[in-house]
Amino acid sequence: MIPDYQSLMLPLLEKLADKKEHVFRDLVEELAEDFKVSEDERKELLPSGTQRIFDNRVGWARTYLKKAGLIESPKRGISVITEEGLGVLKKNPEHINIAFLKQYTSFLEFINLKPEDSTDVQVEEITKETPEESLEGAYQRLRKSLAQDLLNKVIGLPPSFFERLVVELLVKMGYGGSIKDAGRAIGKSGDEGIDGTIKEDKLGLDIIYIQAKRWQIGNSVGRPEIQKFVGALAGQGAKKGIFITSSTFTNEARDYSPKNETKIVLIDGERLAQLMIDHNIGVSTSNVYEIKKIDNDYFGEE
Repeated sequence: MIPDYQSLMLPLLEKLADKKEHVFRDLVEELAEDFKVSEDERKELLPSGTQRIFDNRVGWARTYLKKAGLIESPKRGISVITEEGLGVLKKNPEHINIAFLKQYTSFLEFINLKPEDSTDVQVEEITKETPEESLEGAYQRLRKSLAQDLLNKVIGLPPSFFERLVVELLVKMGYGGSIKDAGRAIGKSGDEGIDGTIKEDKLGLDIIYIQAKRWQIGNSVGRPEIQKFVGALAGQGAKKGIFITSSTFTNEARDYSPKNETKIVLIDGERLAQLMIDHNIGVSTSNVYEIKKIDNDYFGEE
């Protein structure tokens, strides 16, 4: 189990008790070994996929200790304990956490509280997540809620709207050339088990066949529907197909693999909604928050 960043504060400070300069990467490795963090856990990433969770938590433990004045960084990537930090270790605290650090004015200023407000419940209620984890967790919850709302909208609209939505999404993803050209193909095939075709690229070097089913949630697409679609592709001499539904696929449908070279991509309602969000179909931007960091190149640091 990956320890939370508050649990890492005291062990991190203890690593610096020798008063020597310590490289951040070395501290991460040592703490991972002390806490018996497995290799798989070490590879776990934040939802954004930009940073490892454990490394991020060690980084924030270091930041909080630094803001409280218990450690300092004489240069980039280096941590050293301060006299204040040594004094804390001499008292043999059972743990160091946010509640402990709020005794330091510099830390209260960092979390935007005044000394007289240091007993405010807001400090006690700070979660065990790092700021990035809290922010990304909130983002994922908002995205999941938006996806569900989108799907409810899609299910409540006519089948013809669903076909147009599929066209616009595939074109935004780089297929079909233009919406006008793609729109002529969807719904015009007339072949059993095929709703339409779309160019795989703007030049039309290959054709992808499409099946689009606007079904209610709970009415899952089963293996027979997929087999029927594969059969229709075979009748056209086609080898590529996309099966899109506003509902779900049964496990049997997902596990089905054609014996020939036919490649079928299944897109269920949840993935459809996520793709709509990614490609700005039926959504608009409410707010944009930029997360910035120090540009060390600007300051000439190596």
